[in-house]
Amino acid sequence: CIMCKRCVATCKNVQQISAIDVAGRGFKSHISTTNEASLNDVNCTFCGQCIQACPVGALKEKDSTKEVWRNLRNPEKIRDKETVTIVQVAPAVRVALGEEFGMPIGTNVTGKMVTALRTLGFDKVFDTNTAADLTIMEEGTEFLDRFQNGGTLPMITSCSPGWVRYLELNYPDLIPNLSTCKSPHQMFGAIIKSYFAEKNNIDPAKIYVVSVMPCVAKKFESSRDEMINDVDAVITTRELARMIKQ
Repeated sequence: CIMCKRCVATCKNVQQISAIDVAGRGFKSHISTTNEASLNDVNCTFCGQCIQACPVGALKEKDSTKEVWRNLRNPEKIRDKETVTIVQVAPAVRVALGEEFGMPIGTNVTGKMVTALRTLGFDKVFDTNTAADLTIMEEGTEFLDRFQNGGTLPMITSCSPGWVRYLELNYPDLIPNLSTCKSPHQMFGAIIKSYFAEKNNIDPAKIYVVSVMPCVAKKFESSRDEMINDVDAVITTRELARMIKQ
């Protein structure tokens, strides 16, 4: 950290959250939260914009690549053909990943990305767009039910975990307005371990699901008690790039 305070300015002025600030004085000054509390216990939405603003990499996402590597290189996976490692990729990743390899901004690297994921050891590569379509259908059905049967309106989408946490912390009275649907990647994880598993005669316990997401809030989301069995690991675009380079 070089104490440039760009992360603080982003959190306070752009996101208007003020979860972090300068703590201490003089040579003891450092970036922290109020009372040095955990980010879990302050008004942090895990949006990741402080990470984006940091010019020296002092702030970064919690790394999950070691956990994913351990599963991909698990000797039991080689012996047990029923064990399936599945990765789903968010749409934004395919046009951001190329930057990590010197390609022009916005280059679509879908084919290269899928090949790289299969080379890393994933058995199946799915597109989170599939679950985005499911989310639209589920939220639409829920809205119609609320509209026709006197449910809580207006109904607010729950597809963004950062937004959900923001609402929970700042406007808890609006929680009933949230859709009860999971976000697309969590919904897909649940579908993979139920419908997909049943269709392919695979024990759900032998399926390991990884989500590649552009948003670090998805990491927090997958650790929530009500989501904990849907997706096993979440990595960001940067983490995927590191794995490919490794």
